[in-house]
Amino acid sequence: MTGNHKDTSITRRRALAVTGGTVAAGGLAVAGYQSAFADTATETETTTAATTASATSTGGTCMTLMSSVTEGPYYLDGALVRKDITEGKSGVPLTLRLTVVDATDGCTPVPGAAVEIWHCDAWGYYSGYTTANPGGSAPAESEDGSTADDGTYLRGYQIANANGVVRFETIFPGWYTPRTCHIHLKVHTGGEKEDGTYEGGKVNHTGQLFFADDIAEEVFTLAPYARHSGTYTRLDDDMVYDGGGASSGLLTLKPVKKADPSKGYKGSLTLGVDPDAESTGAGSGGGGGGGGGGGTPPGDAPTGTPPSGAPTGAPTGTPPSGAPTASASS
Repeated sequence: MTGNHKDTSITRRRALAVTGGTVAAGGLAVAGYQSAFADTATETETTTAATTASATSTGGTCMTLMSSVTEGPYYLDGALVRKDITEGKSGVPLTLRLTVVDATDGCTPVPGAAVEIWHCDAWGYYSGYTTANPGGSAPAESEDGSTADDGTYLRGYQIANANGVVRFETIFPGWYTPRTCHIHLKVHTGGEKEDGTYEGGKVNHTGQLFFADDIAEEVFTLAPYARHSGTYTRLDDDMVYDGGGASSGLLTLKPVKKADPSKGYKGSLTLGVDPDAESTGAGSGGGGGGGGGGGTPPGDAPTGTPPSGAPTGAPTGTPPSGAPTASASS
């Protein structure tokens, strides 16, 4: 599996997914959130998912129709297939539930899709790039006292069940200059699990997940996040998020315990993809999926390199070949 993919299958169905806008706005997102966190039997969930897809789709499109955005400079091949990706990294707990649906076929679930995520730790550091400067004033990554593998923490895959649902246990991401709080993701189909990793297939979607400013800023007042000081980039000023809400990757978040953000959050989103299309991940943006690679990196943009022993095929702190230079801090 490689970090770069050529756009060899821009089909009529893909064009429909990119230009479909926000048909049936709200309905699928709400129903998807409720079913994602319901403690019900698989058979019941499958029936509910099928009913929801039928009731909330119109003209073969669905609410969350994302076009791909930049994968950023911190992608590494070889992430592990696992639900808990924390490796002991400290932070506010985040249970992430994502539902993959076929946006070109009535929002039907895409079982077997592999969802891959990666994000920074509480101080803005990525595994594989622990010497990169997160901006502002932050302790060294090694000061957090965790025993996490500096080449694999906060990275992983999950394979979608019969309802197209995957679940991750992680922590609320921190931030780094000049980006807002976010999680990177790819949706893959056609591959298979081998030796604990996902191999083969193609990337159908490269995107990013975002967090409401008020929630993120409250979390960042807590330990250990508060030790990273500086200017946090709000959603409206982010170079990738384009203000499109769920269609641009904005998560629905629910606190585990009201009035106590330290107890964690449950986050969810429905990902409408075209299983026939292949994403380049090059940051073209547009459509309903985010602003791509706008903006110019600051002088202190990340320049770190992977540590020895990083996963095979790791980049060297620069964007993938062919990616826009303006996306170097994504």
